Amino acid sequence: MEDNRDLEHRIVDLSDPSQRHEQRDVNIRAVTGAGIGILLTTFACILIVLGVFRYLRVRENALPPPQPSGFNVDARKLPPEPRLLENEPQNLQDYRAVENQILNNYGWADQKHTVVKLPIDRAIDLLVARGLPARPQNGPQSEDHATVPTASGLGPIMQQPGGPLAGQLAAAPGSGGQGK
Repeated sequence: MEDNRDLEHRIVDLSDPSQRHEQRDVNIRAVTGAGIGILLTTFACILIVLGVFRYLRVRENALPPPQPSGFNVDARKLPPEPRLLENEPQNLQDYRAVENQILNNYGWADQKHTVVKLPIDRAIDLLVARGLPARPQNGPQSEDHATVPTASGLGPIMQQPGGPLAGQLAAAPGSGGQGK
């Protein structure tokens, strides 16, 4: 019964204009005032930004025009290194030309000690004809002490497969190893 009474109280007569919306939940003045405040703040921000832009434009036009960098430039007025390249494609082309000159022509690396620079193609041909140096194969080699480079972090002697107790485990009875 109570459910029906609550339902009856909730039903509103929509023919009465005063009952078509809630009067107490929404404060129309506060919502309208907040909207007007947001609009005024937006217009104030737009005016401030336009004023700053106008100030910067006037200030930029008052400065003297920049000088081309090829003329007498005071090093104290230059920005710190690294500076931007002015003509990057041309600089790259010049750099590649110098590199190709070094790679494809003969020259002296150290004339006093008669060390020459060869073109890279010729150096490759000489390397193929002479072969690469190889590690000597006739040195003392033992299966127990295989050495590795010390820079590898493994140390001067590499550990045998199975760890330091591999020989003892293989010799133990019932281990299934071959050391019986």
